[in-house]
Amino acid sequence: MPQGTQTPPQDPIHQHDRGLPQLLAIMRRLRDPETGCPWDVEQTFATIAPYTIEEAYEVADAIERNAMDELQGELGDLLLQVVFHAQIAEEAGHFSFVDVADEVATKMISRHPHVFGDESRDKSADQQTRDWEKVKAAERAAKGATGVLDDVAVGLPALLRALKLQKRAARVGFDWPSTDQVLAKIQEEAAELVEARDTLGPDEIEEEMGDLLFVMANLSRHMGVDPEAALRRANAKFTRRFGAIETALKQRGKTPEQSNLEEMDALWDAAKAAEKAAKRAATAPPADPGTKA
Repeated sequence: MPQGTQTPPQDPIHQHDRGLPQLLAIMRRLRDPETGCPWDVEQTFATIAPYTIEEAYEVADAIERNAMDELQGELGDLLLQVVFHAQIAEEAGHFSFVDVADEVATKMISRHPHVFGDESRDKSADQQTRDWEKVKAAERAAKGATGVLDDVAVGLPALLRALKLQKRAARVGFDWPSTDQVLAKIQEEAAELVEARDTLGPDEIEEEMGDLLFVMANLSRHMGVDPEAALRRANAKFTRRFGAIETALKQRGKTPEQSNLEEMDALWDAAKAAEKAAKRAATAPPADPGTKA
C-alpha cells in the first residue's frame, strides 16, 4: 500500500449480526431519508405490492421446477418484501416487524391447541380441519366479519379467489353433492356463452365466460385437483409441444411465420404422439431378463 493512503472505513452494516437482524438493519438504512437509497425511500405499500406478488410467484415457480438451488434466493426475496412493508408501517406508526411476527406466532399457537394446548392430538385430519375452521370463524367474528365470505381477499388472483369462495360456501352446505351436477352446470354455462357470442355484446360475453371459468374452478375442487397446478401443467405442455413444432420447422428451414396451420397442426400431433410413446415406455414394466427379444 503506498505511504500515506488509508483503508476506507468499512460500513458498520458488515459487522452487524447476520441473518434477520442484519436484514432489518439494511432496510432501515435503505429507507433513511437522509442517507438511504432514493428509490427505496420513495416506495409505498401500493408501489411495493406488485413486487410482493411477483416474488411469491417466483417462489412457486422454483418449487414447481424443483429448483432447490434457486429456492433459497427466491424465499429471501419474498422475505425482503415482508421486511420492506413492515419498515414502511413502522415509519408510519402502524406496526413493526416484531408485531408482525408476534401476531402470526399467536395465531399459530391459537389454531393448534392440539400441539400447544391441552387438546388431544388423537383426531383425524378432517376433525383437525373442522377445528381449524371453528377457530378461524371466531377470529373473523372478533374482527367484525360475520358473513361467510367477508374476509376472502379481493386482491387474490381470480382463480384462487374463486376456489376460496367455493370452499367457504361449501362449508355451510352451499354446494353440489357430486360432480354430475357440476358437469351439467358447465354444459349450461357453455351454452349460454355460445348464445352470448351469437346474440349479445362484449360485456355479456365476458360475464358468461366468467361464469364458465368459475364453474370449471368448482369442478376442479370437486375432483380434488388444484386448478392452478393443472393450468401450470397445461401451460408447460403447450410450451413444450410448441417448442417441438419450432424445432421441426427449423429442420425444414422454416419459421412458424413461414408455415401454416395445417403443417403446424400435423407437427403438434407428432409431438403429442412422441410424448405419449415416451411416457408409455417410461411406465412399462421392465422386461423379464429370461425372455428373448
